[in-house]
Amino acid sequence: DLFHNSIAEVENEELRHLLWSSVVFYQTPGLEVTACVLLSSKAVYFILHDGLRRYFSEPLQDFWHQKNTDYNNSPFHVSQCFVLKLSDLQSVNVGLFDQYFRLTGSSPTQVVTCLTRDSYLTHCFLQHLMLVLSSLERTPSPEPVDKDFYSEFGDKNTGKMENYELIHSSRVKFTYPSEEEAFQVVTPHLGRGRGPLRPKTLLLTSAEIFLLDEDYIHYPLPEFAKEPPQRDRYRLDDGRRVRDLDRVLMGYYPYPQALTLVFDDTQGHDLMGSVTLDHFGEMPGGPGRVGQGREVQWQVFVPSAESREKLISLLARQWEALCGRELPVELTG
Repeated sequence: DLFHNSIAEVENEELRHLLWSSVVFYQTPGLEVTACVLLSSKAVYFILHDGLRRYFSEPLQDFWHQKNTDYNNSPFHVSQCFVLKLSDLQSVNVGLFDQYFRLTGSSPTQVVTCLTRDSYLTHCFLQHLMLVLSSLERTPSPEPVDKDFYSEFGDKNTGKMENYELIHSSRVKFTYPSEEEAFQVVTPHLGRGRGPLRPKTLLLTSAEIFLLDEDYIHYPLPEFAKEPPQRDRYRLDDGRRVRDLDRVLMGYYPYPQALTLVFDDTQGHDLMGSVTLDHFGEMPGGPGRVGQGREVQWQVFVPSAESREKLISLLARQWEALCGRELPVELTG
């Protein structure tokens, strides 16, 4: 009743899927907010808290604001909602390990990223989205055009794995990234003690582990973009050698998905020697910056138990291969 009375734009619209997720809009890239995401047979709705209105510097054409006619007596108050019609959807970009996805239309006001940080939630939404798109009628695809020189030959000699693209029958393009050892995690800003949690990307290679600030909304560049964004796709926040990991502390109460990675604070090792820097911004202070004592701690909060177990498993496997013994894992209560 809430969907049909307060949200749906047409009478015969059907609600197909519901998801709670953090979202980032193209026009406010620095603002990550929580939204109730509703997938219907006609559109995707993002219901936001009314207090977020002041963060948007200019009105968005796909936002509507309303109050229920029986506002005082109703337990539901839907006042701000972003609407992306499926007829305007052009592409879906999926993040590493299905940790997020971006829905892209034809203009900046029609681009939004859902940071589920959970591969199962992402998979469920995309499956429902594909089913809904299959039921929509679209005009036939235009005749293929000849590729230009750069699209035909530009990527053949880079040695990089190409993204996998799927053109759905509805003409919506789904793009999946090449596989890498990466997880979406949340950790406090290093060197600041306790404070609000900040989103980070944790990247695990065969010999190093990195914390990155990732731009979830601007990459890959939408077709309407006229110039590259000011922010790098990845900005290195800190990096450590896996062999310098001393132990892992696992908490079960009150935050069962919390981890503390304790490193020996070593100096003089070029962490970035084996990493391609094409897409990375500069690292403040240089690689392997000095900590306050003999140990450096990363306090990490992994959003899902499955991701935490997978991260510990991969770390333990890499550490044992490098050090020849089992990684110490301690329970902290």
